[in-house]
Parts: sequence; structure tokens; C-alpha cells
Amino acid sequence: MAKDGFFTASDFAKISRTTRATLHYYDAIGLLSPLLRNEKSKYRYYTIGQLADINVIRTLQSFDISLSEIQKLKETRTPELAEEMFAQWLDKVDKKIEEWVRAQKLLFTLRKAIHSVVNVNADAITIQFQPAEAIILGDLNDYSEGRNDYCELFRFYDAISKKFPDLDLNYPVWGTFSEERIKRGDWRWPDRYYFYNPEGRDKRPAAFYAIGYTHGGYGHSDELYTRMIDFIDKNGFEICGDAYEEYPLNEIFVSNDTKYLMRVMITVRKKKRNGSQRK
Repeated sequence: MAKDGFFTASDFAKISRTTRATLHYYDAIGLLSPLLRNEKSKYRYYTIGQLADINVIRTLQSFDISLSEIQKLKETRTPELAEEMFAQWLDKVDKKIEEWVRAQKLLFTLRKAIHSVVNVNADAITIQFQPAEAIILGDLNDYSEGRNDYCELFRFYDAISKKFPDLDLNYPVWGTFSEERIKRGDWRWPDRYYFYNPEGRDKRPAAFYAIGYTHGGYGHSDELYTRMIDFIDKNGFEICGDAYEEYPLNEIFVSNDTKYLMRVMITVRKKKRNGSQRK
């Protein structure tokens, strides 16, 4: 800082967390110019009062407010114009905040998927109680014209987007299978599609689930379902609800599509004995 109370361009850039090149650009377009210049040394000097100016400029820029809009305010500034432009900019900020909140929720969900399979034994099958999870659940798939994942996925997205026009649809989509479908070995085409979403109005129920894993691409699940059904029976349990099939490690996380990690969760309960259900 110079003795006369002015900041050099370097010091001013440092305390305002910008760069000298940015300050030079602001000067060139007339947005923020140094209050003092040394023609001999070519040094530029700024006052501490200009910190408020640059802080406002940088903050507004971070919300995608253009330099031309900021320049307009500076050139024709009045309280009335400032109030009008601030109202417009607040709308932009609110929309940006909504986008960031949606992005935050999606990133939390994707990160949770990774954490759920850290150090998992893909060969093991376990029985675990799982709390309820918020999901967006689609209608029953219509296979009357033949079974086709792509047609039903399109219908799912189309229906959800119409029903919840403001809902973020950028979540991985998984499938459910009914108890009857699982018991008869028909687990190729899902009954419904769903995805986890903190704003979901539906729930994957709180229940005991048989949980199993396998590596492979989409749809390579026959061996796992067969193994899980055998495990459930031999360990004194029975299927009593839907199965949830999902890929916590898919193309978002794994480059080799034969190495995806699939998880199947089948709703179970203890087998009934002597006319009562054991807890």
C-alpha cells in the first residue's frame, strides 16, 4: 500500500481476490478505473473505497449478470433504476440458487450410492432391515405391445415430467419387480421404474430385505436372482413384497460396462410356523 493511502494494482487485485489483468480489462471498458495513475512509472492506484465497487461487480458476475448490465447501472445510476435492476437480478439469483440446490441433491444421491457399496462383498447375500427411502415411482409398465425397455422408459420420463414439471429428472432410474414375478422367475422386464429423490412422494418401504450383488452389464441378473431365492428359502425367510433392482456403480462411475455393480433388494419376512409369523 502506498504511503498516500492508495493501493497499487497488484495489492488491490490481491485484497479483492481478482487479477491485475481483470483490473486492466475493467479499466479498458470504463467499468472500474484507477483513481490515480503515475504516467512515468505506469503504475495504477486504487482507493479503499473502490473495494465496494469491485466486490459488487464480482458478486454480480458470479450470478451470470453481464458486465454490460453492470455498466448500464453505473452509467445511468439512479435509485429507481438500481431498484429495478436489483429486482431483476434477484430473480436471476433465486433461479441460480434453485439450480445449485438441485445439483447438490443429485450429487448427494450419487455420492450416497458410492458409499453404500464401499468394501461390499459382491459374493455375499445378507438379510438387513432398511429404513424407508423417498423415491419417484412410475406407473405399471405396459407391455401389451411387446416388452421394450426403451419405450417404457420414455413413457416413464414423459409421465413424470408432466406430473411434476419442476422436478429434477437427472437421477439414475432403476426397476421394481412384483413378488409374483420374482417367484415365477420372470425378472427381465421391470414392472415399474423409479429413482431416488429427496423430494419423492413415494417410498421404498421400511422392511427387511435380502440384499445381493453381482458384477456385469444391465440385465445380467439371472444367476443372482436364482442364488438369492435359494438363500432366502434355506435361511427360513420368504418373499413378501417387491424386489428393487439398481446399479449403484454404473456408467457414471465405471468405464467398463461388464463391471457394473448391480444390487437386488427383495422384501422378505420370517417364514410362518404353527400358524404365526416369527419376528
